[in-house]
Order: sequence, then C-alpha cells, then structure tokens
Amino acid sequence: MNVINDKQLIKEYVNKFSIDKFFSNDMLEHFVLHKYNTGDFICLTGETLEYLQFLVKGKCKISIFLENGKSLLLRFGAPLTLIGDLEIANNTLYDCNLQCIEEIHCVCIPVKIIEEHCSNDSVFWHEICKSLSRKLRTSSASSSINLLYPLENRLASYLIAISSSHNEGKTTRNDIHTSKLSDIADLLGTSYRHLARTINVLCEKGIISRLGKAIIVEDYEALAELAGDIYI
Repeated sequence: MNVINDKQLIKEYVNKFSIDKFFSNDMLEHFVLHKYNTGDFICLTGETLEYLQFLVKGKCKISIFLENGKSLLLRFGAPLTLIGDLEIANNTLYDCNLQCIEEIHCVCIPVKIIEEHCSNDSVFWHEICKSLSRKLRTSSASSSINLLYPLENRLASYLIAISSSHNEGKTTRNDIHTSKLSDIADLLGTSYRHLARTINVLCEKGIISRLGKAIIVEDYEALAELAGDIYI
C-alpha cells in the first residue's frame, strides 16, 4: 500500500462519489488516499481496523476463511464499496479478506478521527446502517449461489469479473492470468477435479482456451451469457 499525497485528487473522488454525505461535518482535511497494486491485500481476517476506506477506483475480490482452512468467494467490490463499516459498528477485527484484482484507490479516514468526531453523528451511523443492509442482502444472495448455480455459471461469472477489470468489459479476446486452479476451486466452493472438468467443457465449447497458466476468453458474449449477474 502506498499513500498518494494529492489533495486535489482526494477532493475529486469525494465529490464524484458524494463521500461527504456520510458525515454531518466537513471531514475533507482528514481524508487520505491509499493506492493498492494488483495482488495486494487491502485487509486480512484478524487484522486490526485502522481506517474506514471508500473504494473509489478498481475492483477487489472479497472472500472469507472457512473452518477447514479454505477460502470462499463472497463477491467482488467496486466503487463505491465501504471497507470497515461492519468492524466499526461492532468494534471487531476484520472478518474477511479483500484482494485487489487491479490497481485500487481508497479514500480513507482514520478510525481514531471517526471516534473523535462521529460517535454521535446520526448521519454517519445512518449511512453505515445502509451499507450494512446492502451487504446483508449480498451475503444472503451469495449463500444461495453455491447451492443453486452450477459451477459452469459460477466460473463464467468469476472469469467475467476478472477479465472486465483488465479489458474494461470489451468483447475482444482476452488473456486472464489466473492463480492456481486449486485456489480458484476453493474460492468457488468446489473440488479441483470438478473445476478442471468444467474448464475442459468450456474449452470444448470454444468459449475459453488454456495457454500455460493463462485462461483465454475466446467468446466473451457466450461467457457473459453463462455468467449472468451472479458475482457482478
């Protein structure tokens, strides 16, 4: 993580996403801008919360650790995702992992500033409650995804989410440099063998192909049709 010392850029992000509506008072002087690179973790389960962060650029994947030591994909985060709202409301450590799948910018405000200025700010807590409500709906939907959708659809949605971050949603051929298939299998709540078979099926249909560790999207429209809006 790097700090971007650019007050004008912070102000532009605050105005673009109306971040000031989260506070009764003007908090602009307290905002800082963090930059995360592809592959960086914004937070990990069990870490201490230091900032409330507003994701204003880029996309990350959000997962949780299960008791068996594996991770399960919950959803993808894109602007304007709040990072740390649940932990602030419950005064807890982070309970999920957020990993960047492209460069990310977050407008951040230190927790100690929130404690000093927002403890009795009804506007702030109203917005936090709205954010938590959205996440509860998403969590409920996520719990249903692994039960109701075949792996082919979940894999397609996962690949679309990653490829669109590198290719800005264009329907052209696109190379996706994936992590280990075993890691993807864990994230999608399936076995390595089932994932490998599903990838082979999509390859046979001409929707994707493999080149080393890369998965190549050959037919973006067909992949998007399979994906629907599962993780989007």
